[in-house]
Amino acid sequence: MRLCDALAIGRGEIVAFVGAGGKTSALLTTGRELTTDGWRVLATTTTRIAEAELALAPASLAVGDDLEGRLADIWRLLSLHRFVFVYRHVSDGKAFGLAPDAVDWLADRMNSDALLVEADGARRLPFKTPRAREPVIPAGTTLVVPVAGLDVIGQPLDAAHVYNPAPLTEIYGFPPGMPVYAAWVAQALRHPEIGLRGAPPGARVVLLLNKADDPVRRAQGQAAARIALRPHRGERGRLVSHIHSTVIGSMVHPTGPALEVRRRVGAVVLAAGRSTRMGRSKVLLPWDGRTVIASIVERLKAADLSEVVVVTGHEHAAVEGALNGLHGLGGAPVQLAHNPDYRSGEMISSFQTGLCALSEGTSACLLVLGDQPLLSPRVMWQVLEAYARGTGRSIVAPSFGRRRGHPVLFDRMHWPELLALKPGEAPRDLLGRYAVYHVPVNSASILQDIDTPADYVRARRAMGMD
Repeated sequence: MRLCDALAIGRGEIVAFVGAGGKTSALLTTGRELTTDGWRVLATTTTRIAEAELALAPASLAVGDDLEGRLADIWRLLSLHRFVFVYRHVSDGKAFGLAPDAVDWLADRMNSDALLVEADGARRLPFKTPRAREPVIPAGTTLVVPVAGLDVIGQPLDAAHVYNPAPLTEIYGFPPGMPVYAAWVAQALRHPEIGLRGAPPGARVVLLLNKADDPVRRAQGQAAARIALRPHRGERGRLVSHIHSTVIGSMVHPTGPALEVRRRVGAVVLAAGRSTRMGRSKVLLPWDGRTVIASIVERLKAADLSEVVVVTGHEHAAVEGALNGLHGLGGAPVQLAHNPDYRSGEMISSFQTGLCALSEGTSACLLVLGDQPLLSPRVMWQVLEAYARGTGRSIVAPSFGRRRGHPVLFDRMHWPELLALKPGEAPRDLLGRYAVYHVPVNSASILQDIDTPADYVRARRAMGMD
């Protein structure tokens, strides 16, 4: 996967790379990728880089203190090379960049498609916490990319491996000299005064966990991403997070610099129906010592999800009671959303209720039926992995025997259309408009729900309960 795709860079963006562990490599990789799409890319630094690194860009230009007077030269080089690194001057082997306000000024006057900025320094160490007046992020930045090298994991927490390690002890109490854990990296990156420091209000933040050069480092990156993306309770109890997504990558990996993109995925569980064919509430039927709905939610809480919304309607109080014991357990937080239109029997009204209850930072939604207690946890993992490991997979569905089943994942880009569906329509109406990425699975559970008493009996027998 290309890094520019994983970062979802749009035309006109100012992208600031901060932190440590591969900022320059990430900036140069992104710039080269964008030029293959015909983009005109400017790059600079608001601090300084090694003079030798200027040669890694297709073209570079020293503008001195006369940026305005060199606009014509920048334009000429952009037309010739499409990727130009602009800096002020060189001194003692270092190329000094532009002031932050000069970066914003240049972005307004130069016809480039993207402006990439190295906005931090780390003395080539794999991880850092910023000092005073660091990082130096232009006010017009639209995307901030905090970078960390996964090779810091297992190294001592000291100045030889971590730039400015003291705040990690002062803020978190991490013992100096102890090996750095993936969780420490994640907690620091999500802290407002470390990984998020200086990010302009409204700018997207995408973490880059670099140097996932082997399966062990990649697994450590996945563990760090889970923690970094974990939302917290904000105003009025809503779940919020300032981190949009986390890219796990390696600038030297043969398959591409971005190996996967971890985003916050929530689940909407439909449990509002009246169960007319069953004769009593399906979600409240006994199942493996619990109820059907409790069994499903317990599995979802153990999955790699940011939150779970259970949509209630019929027998709301009883459903809430069945889930009370699960609210305090670890894993994804669970909340209830009541659908006042549940009597209509329309699936879409319940799904829309659940979508509206998900937190603002959630990137995708897993639509889960409340009457599929046979659903395999491995299926959910396969759907989530397919979403994380490829671009262009905005709708992901499992398939068994060439038949599509549930749960189905919808990227947030499709939510406006889902919310616009009218009574009588269903989410499947959207599937015909877009390419669905199908994940072949070895479990018929994606096709098996319990609509009738006979279905319920067969499902219990399949699990050896009767």
